[in-house]
Amino acid sequence: MILLSGCKTIKEKTNIIVEKENQKLTKFIGNSLNNLQIEMGKPDEDFKNDKGNLVFVYNTKKYGIPCERRFEIDSNSIVVGFISNGCF
Repeated sequence: MILLSGCKTIKEKTNIIVEKENQKLTKFIGNSLNNLQIEMGKPDEDFKNDKGNLVFVYNTKKYGIPCERRFEIDSNSIVVGFISNGCF
């Protein structure tokens, strides 16, 4: 019973962390590439995806755990999406 309660608490905490990360990154949607670069700096990697949009990749580590944030930028230099993996 205690083990199940502990797992539920960890999942709840993880969900809260993910939600905060998503709220932080959502503010870039609809903003310009310049605003993204002002706040996030120069990306570690950039490339064009299969839709022809530019993708900026930012890699960091916290407590030895890799974090990757990808932002998709359209032809008008507007951020249209993001993906966050391993970030907290």
